[in-house]
Amino acid sequence: MSPENTALKDIFFSEDFVLHLAGDLAAVYPDFERDAFLDCALSEGLSDMALKEKMHHVTVCLHDVLPEEYAETLRLLLAVAPNYPTFDGMVFSDYVGRYGLHDWDRSLPALRELTRYVSAEFAIRPFLRHDHRRAMPTLYEWAADADPAVRRLASEGSRPRLPWGMALPAFKRDPSPVLPILERLKDDPSEDVRRSVANNLNDIAKDNPDIVLDLAGRWIGSSEEVDRLVKHACRTLLKAGDVRAMRLFGFADPAAVRVSDLAVRPADPRIGDDIQFSYTLEVQGADPLLLRLEYIMTFARARGKQSSKVFHHREGEFQPGSHTIRKKHSFRDLSTRNHYPGEHRIEIVINGVIKDRISLQLGPAAK
Repeated sequence: MSPENTALKDIFFSEDFVLHLAGDLAAVYPDFERDAFLDCALSEGLSDMALKEKMHHVTVCLHDVLPEEYAETLRLLLAVAPNYPTFDGMVFSDYVGRYGLHDWDRSLPALRELTRYVSAEFAIRPFLRHDHRRAMPTLYEWAADADPAVRRLASEGSRPRLPWGMALPAFKRDPSPVLPILERLKDDPSEDVRRSVANNLNDIAKDNPDIVLDLAGRWIGSSEEVDRLVKHACRTLLKAGDVRAMRLFGFADPAAVRVSDLAVRPADPRIGDDIQFSYTLEVQGADPLLLRLEYIMTFARARGKQSSKVFHHREGEFQPGSHTIRKKHSFRDLSTRNHYPGEHRIEIVINGVIKDRISLQLGPAAK
């Protein structure tokens, strides 16, 4: 199996990880019940579990054998955590998020330490959901920490819609408690931290677009790094063709653009093939226009359903006149997307407005 097609669940929280973890814990905790832990963690069905399910399973098994005294368990977990600087290491912060809500004074400093090895972005969320007013002052302090991993946790952990993470409905309704953290981090020297700020704002934009656009209007122009952050933060709004977002970044009124001669080759593609589509882009008027070229692919799915995805093609300044645009698209299966035979549709989008569309029939993979 090629790496790009290897599921994360087949890489992390494996039997090998469990065995190593048992050995490391036994080294720092002589009373560690190694056999009981292995019997629990390596129970039948571990390999069939989803990624986070595997992590939670190992966490529960640790809880069964580690000391009842939470402070002592934290000491042991913090002692071995530096040995696991990959996704496997999230099991330690998961323990804190699952079993530490009764002891904030120990749990939050533990998460600050654990995130230095692998992000504690999922584990902080139970604390935020339980009482975000109590948690946010600590995250604001983390946003000024000397360690960029801790600063990133302040932003990434407070995202309203963190993928794979527990949702934070309070921040979906009102993200104002998060904004001071993002203000503090917008000029951060770490690109990872700034990207997290952009991702947090992109989450906020899905429920509160005007808040993000107001903030983007204030931030834009302060530096090249912040401008890139702002544009990445507005990516969902740009894909949706939000007029205010388009104008913020200088994209022209699409009424001055025409699209014609849309064609696809080959005309009868199969799953696994690449296609090329082309069209003529005509820029009207006397001045060059800043354009954002995208296309929407509507896929045939199983059981007669459909799903659509917006693909960013290119953007830039186009001179008045006609331009031939070509784009290749692959129908090869990926770990994140499988293809199905049936009708597919391509829609050409210029500055957020659909200008033309064409349908094609995707056949089954060649035998």
